[in-house]
Amino acid sequence: MHESNRAGWNEGAARYLEQVERDIERLRAGHKNLCPPELDLLRDLGAWCRRAIHLQCAGGLDTLSLWRHGAAEVVGVDISDVMIECARRKSEALGAPATWYRCDVLDTPRELDGTADLVYTGRGALTWIQDLGAWAAVVARLLAPGGRLYVFETHPITWIFDPEAPTVKLCEADPNDPELGPFMSYFSERASVSRGWSPQYIGELDRPRSALSAKFERQWTIGALLNALIGAGLLLERFEEHPDRFWQDFPNMPAEIADRFPHSFSLLMLRPA
Repeated sequence: MHESNRAGWNEGAARYLEQVERDIERLRAGHKNLCPPELDLLRDLGAWCRRAIHLQCAGGLDTLSLWRHGAAEVVGVDISDVMIECARRKSEALGAPATWYRCDVLDTPRELDGTADLVYTGRGALTWIQDLGAWAAVVARLLAPGGRLYVFETHPITWIFDPEAPTVKLCEADPNDPELGPFMSYFSERASVSRGWSPQYIGELDRPRSALSAKFERQWTIGALLNALIGAGLLLERFEEHPDRFWQDFPNMPAEIADRFPHSFSLLMLRPA
């Protein structure tokens, strides 16, 4: 499933390639692609973060924003060959102290173990993981003693709602769709398979959806996430739920309705010294 996702992300990364020069100019001008909850919980990064490791870093914009926000050095890990190439082009143009690894997140190199003051991830990353316990073990081994994990992620409750509806409406199965798209329950434990991309994110590519690679996603409950990380030896410092959205997840829903439920959450955890 992860390898199929790799192929899917290599296809979807075509949109990221189109934005490389724009991202370079924004970063050069001092722009930080971080949302208000992230800025709040990652204060004074320059005072304590020598190395930040961004798992599932995509095209590197958020990774390099951590550098702009104060991290002395950043490391990005992503399964997509094309995404890592986008990230390298940006850091080379900026002369940023960044290193990039093209690999499955579960195969993050052992040479990085114990070197991260901050492990950062989220923004639609965890849904692509099929083994949450194995992922949590990677996070724990990367962190230096006293290091922190910060997750800013889509709230899983949003997955059960129809993204195109103008009000809160549960997803419904499409009997004419042979693939398993939406999640019917917050507690779903199956992988959803789809082809193509949301028009609010990547949109249509240069071929029919049927010719694109299958992508497999899992909806992890917040309880499953917390318990996996606690099981890996990390301690909970802070958990928050937010109305903030980092993409247009419900484009047809008025704000007065959408703001009544959480769209994202923050999780800050500590590896004991």
